[in-house]
Amino acid sequence: MKILNIPDLVNGITRVPIKGWVEGVEVEDEALEQLQNVARLPFIHKHVAVMPDVHWGIGATVGSVIATRGAIVPAAVGVDIGCGMMAVQTNLRANELPDSLLLVRRAIEAAVPHGRTDNGGANDTGAHREEFPHATKVAWYERLAARYNVITEKHPAIGKARTVSQLGTLGTGNHFIEVCLDENDAVWVMLHSGSRGVGNKIGTYFIERAREHMRRWFVNLPDVDLAYLPEDTQDFNDYVEAVGWAQDFASANRRIMLARSINAVGQALGRDVQPVGSTIVNCHHNYVAIEHHFGANVYVTRKGAVRAREGDLGIIPGSMGAKSYIVRGKGNAESFQSCSHSAGRRMGRKEAKRVFTVEEHAKATAGVECRKDASVLDETPGAYKSIDAVMAAQEDLVEVVRTLKGVVCVKG
Repeated sequence: MKILNIPDLVNGITRVPIKGWVEGVEVEDEALEQLQNVARLPFIHKHVAVMPDVHWGIGATVGSVIATRGAIVPAAVGVDIGCGMMAVQTNLRANELPDSLLLVRRAIEAAVPHGRTDNGGANDTGAHREEFPHATKVAWYERLAARYNVITEKHPAIGKARTVSQLGTLGTGNHFIEVCLDENDAVWVMLHSGSRGVGNKIGTYFIERAREHMRRWFVNLPDVDLAYLPEDTQDFNDYVEAVGWAQDFASANRRIMLARSINAVGQALGRDVQPVGSTIVNCHHNYVAIEHHFGANVYVTRKGAVRAREGDLGIIPGSMGAKSYIVRGKGNAESFQSCSHSAGRRMGRKEAKRVFTVEEHAKATAGVECRKDASVLDETPGAYKSIDAVMAAQEDLVEVVRTLKGVVCVKG
């Protein structure tokens, strides 16, 4: 597979190379400019790796893998910290599903809060209003609450986020829960979500802290959103601590939703539905980790990218009407052992709502039990790149383990 040197394509001047697995996929000019800006930073290790789902994001592109020494750019992680995927095969078979899956969709929607109303206030339909079951509350307090209190004592502004009420909730935008069929007609449950409002609060807070440091130190950057936190400063240490917590929150959030979703499917069908085997795939795609690459221990930020070490299992979803993939990493060193996190957007949300009609969305999602109204036009399949092209561009990064096709989709 050909790795494209992106600066050669756009005649850019960068400090380190930009290596992209983008052959045969669209990459907008704005994303190319962002990649060049990142490659000019003085603490980038070796090169910037670009996944085939790359598209414009705040500061750094979605679909980029950035290894750094001595500093971290909070915007290269983003504000949906720990956002990722989870999937598991169930004991259901395709022939056990009814012709109409409306009741299955409604059962999942009732079991997992999603969306956002009341401006996120007390009556927000996207948050829990009832108390959690006792076991969940114990797990929450024991594993997460004490660490969160330490973080917010040092940075009280973060503490205004709603945490407990959003644990086990889906969120908005491109977050989703799907019931899928694999090539062997086994039924899977798959979902996409992150650390919710508290992760957003942490990300936004530290991005602004980094900007304040740049202003104080008179640091000129090609993009103010590439403001960074130098290693061995208090804010750097606190950011790493807070990001680690948000990643754990996001992982727990997905586990709670997966259990509730499986139970909801069972209730809708009037039968016992359980996971099959012990393989549950749960992977972040917006996060930071300390890893060893090209002879050095570095901070790797993956924003819209999944770790794909040799043998790692990951999930690469398509759009609402397209295929998704359970994949196994090949450990490609040049990609910092990474792969794409999705098909990737080919147009922004406002543009998608302007370009596509409800009729076109209904046609594109034929055979999928999902919402088919104007409020989800920004998530219609045409707003995304071709998942087939994205997978073809990264054949040397991952191998396909299972191919999934969604039959029910609940969107945030």
